[in-house]
Amino acid sequence: MSKIKCQCGHENPFGTVLCERCGRPQTEEAIQSETVDMRYEGSARRSQTYKRTIIDKIWNFFSSVKIGISIIIAVLVTSAIGTIFPQKLYVPVSDAELGDYYERLYGFFGVIYYKLGFHDMYNSWWFITLVGMLGTSIIIASVDRVIPLYKSLKKQRTKRHPSFMKRQRIYGIGPVNDADESINKAAEKLKNLRYNVKIEDGAILAEKNRFSRWGPYVNHTGLIIFLSAILLRGIPGFYVDETLWIREGETLEIPGAPGYYIENNGFTIENYSIEEDDEVFSTALERVGMIAKNYQTDVSLYKNADDALPGQTENIEFVKDESIIVNHPLTFDGYSIFQMDFRLDELKSMTFQLTEKATEESLGEFKIDLINPEDKYELENGAIVEIKEYYPDYDGIKDGEPHSKSPIPNNPAFIFKMITPEKPEGEMSFVAIRQTLETEENDYKANFLSAETRDISGLTIRKDRTLYILLFGGIVFMIGVSQGSYWNHRRIWIQKGEGNEILLASHTNKNWFALRKEIEQVQEHADLPEYEDREDTESKLDDEEGDFN
Repeated sequence: MSKIKCQCGHENPFGTVLCERCGRPQTEEAIQSETVDMRYEGSARRSQTYKRTIIDKIWNFFSSVKIGISIIIAVLVTSAIGTIFPQKLYVPVSDAELGDYYERLYGFFGVIYYKLGFHDMYNSWWFITLVGMLGTSIIIASVDRVIPLYKSLKKQRTKRHPSFMKRQRIYGIGPVNDADESINKAAEKLKNLRYNVKIEDGAILAEKNRFSRWGPYVNHTGLIIFLSAILLRGIPGFYVDETLWIREGETLEIPGAPGYYIENNGFTIENYSIEEDDEVFSTALERVGMIAKNYQTDVSLYKNADDALPGQTENIEFVKDESIIVNHPLTFDGYSIFQMDFRLDELKSMTFQLTEKATEESLGEFKIDLINPEDKYELENGAIVEIKEYYPDYDGIKDGEPHSKSPIPNNPAFIFKMITPEKPEGEMSFVAIRQTLETEENDYKANFLSAETRDISGLTIRKDRTLYILLFGGIVFMIGVSQGSYWNHRRIWIQKGEGNEILLASHTNKNWFALRKEIEQVQEHADLPEYEDREDTESKLDDEEGDFN
């Protein structure tokens, strides 16, 4: 792109609106306009200059404020949709059963919700892509504006062309008694008002609070840091938020903490009682019936030995014993394990007795582990009971077959094959807790004797290495907000005209009232000419025209 040569001889980059040296308007639109747009000092922005290559088009796309707002709206809308149904983290089923869970509870909309990835929204590829696009938009839009703004403010000249002065919102011109004396007194007063004053060739450039112009870009930097921390959460090791349900007596690998294992030594729950506790709880206890005073899980922490293979629980080393209580987590190696939930009295095992119906003679008892049942159990006198089918959470007959609605042993049912010396071919029997079905009249039956229960602890494993990055991003963001909200960039140009004439112009990015008050103080002290605020003049003319009509 060819450069634009101003009448003052300075060569400006293509797309410049106001000359970088003297401030003359360089475009037809700027020449015809009564006031100039000073947001970026009339400097050339890349997005408004280069539009040929694919890189230019990508740059221009992401530098658009409309595109940035559209991406923000898309992120907000998808985040809102993600709250309609529970996220994967709060669903009490395995990953393999998620689709069935959403379909069973929420029907057709649940299926769509699951297939589109809204069930695990913050880890979905499209949400991460949206966050990445938002970060890209913020970076490109900021760079597209801050670099030319910085160059323009750094290179700004003290003396400006009269056409630049006339196109400012606040402008005044008029004769004074002594131009040099007025210039000196104006410089003195402006310094008292804490302006940085630069005098050159009978002209003054007074400026203060330039740093406030960088507020939005500091703000954007904080947002970029914040979004970077969110994206880092997708990298293994930076962020862990997992749920573990562990039964009493179990030893399981800790999800999200490879090489570490936890053993549930026992779960304890204490409830408030009207007799023993304060009267404050008596009303609540009478209304609710039971209120938990404390619940905790006593655990042992282990880690892999140096020569252990991943997932091998036989070769692990003891680390420590600890009690996980609400708000008092187990901490190790940057991880925290919290007590979040519990389930009482889950069935652990069931004991049956094989008897002959006619004589009620027992052929022995067998105990079934409901989590890991054996295929067959050998009893006395050569009797064998085989488990042909196992339904942990029996939910009736569907399509002619027994159905289990979950893998949790809430309502166990079995299909037994009972083999005895008298019946070597075996007899089939369907046995549930309160139900027994036989395809034909059997000579033997499996009687339910007893059940053993145990409690389950719901633990949450968390590790967040991005927390301090998020905090730092938030602090930077608030600094930018304060910087741009509570200060404003003010500039006042005062220079000699023809003879004893003085030209006065000023600009601020906001709070024009405060700027006018300071100009009036300088005007009174240095005997400067009257000025005109174009916006106030236009408002008055509009009001007068309205009154006339």
